[in-house]
Amino acid sequence: MTIDECYQLGGIGKTHGLKGFVVAYLDVDDVEAYSKMKSVWLELPPTPGKLIAFTVERVQPQTSDRVLLKLKGIDTVEAAEPLRNAKLFKALEELPELEEDQFYFHDVIGYTVVDETLGELGIVETFYEMPQQDLMGMRYQGQEVLIPVVDELVLHADEAEQKLHVSLPEGLLDVYLKPSSRERDEPDEFIEP
Repeated sequence: MTIDECYQLGGIGKTHGLKGFVVAYLDVDDVEAYSKMKSVWLELPPTPGKLIAFTVERVQPQTSDRVLLKLKGIDTVEAAEPLRNAKLFKALEELPELEEDQFYFHDVIGYTVVDETLGELGIVETFYEMPQQDLMGMRYQGQEVLIPVVDELVLHADEAEQKLHVSLPEGLLDVYLKPSSRERDEPDEFIEP
């Protein structure tokens, strides 16, 4: 299994107790949905890019993004310690099916962004998962433009045409293209009196 065939589920923080448990942070909407997972892939800090398969013995949800994780063969705190800061992965084929108008962020990277009023704008480059709201980064006229990922703005993805349809609020693109009033008011050079 390679990283390209996987999605990052989260990461491991610290060890927990003496019997090999670790604290894992999952980047998911519902940690309960992962309470019965049977296996996981780890990318350990000393070997970036290399994935190691582990059988999951137990997942105990703690908070909305944190679980206690017990992996088969990891039975002591000493055995769990090398897992600290490892990244957790699952196979892409294990992602749950989405409804017709939904998409996974990684699926639309490289799609052309099409506004219902302005037409084709640019290409989806990345997504930023922020605590308040997710943002999509798009390249437009040489500038990165951030678009909030909300149903009112991001309408749907067309997989066949590789297009992401949006309805941007008036003036959003101008914020990124026009210099701020502070930048316009500053002189190009400082001239001593």
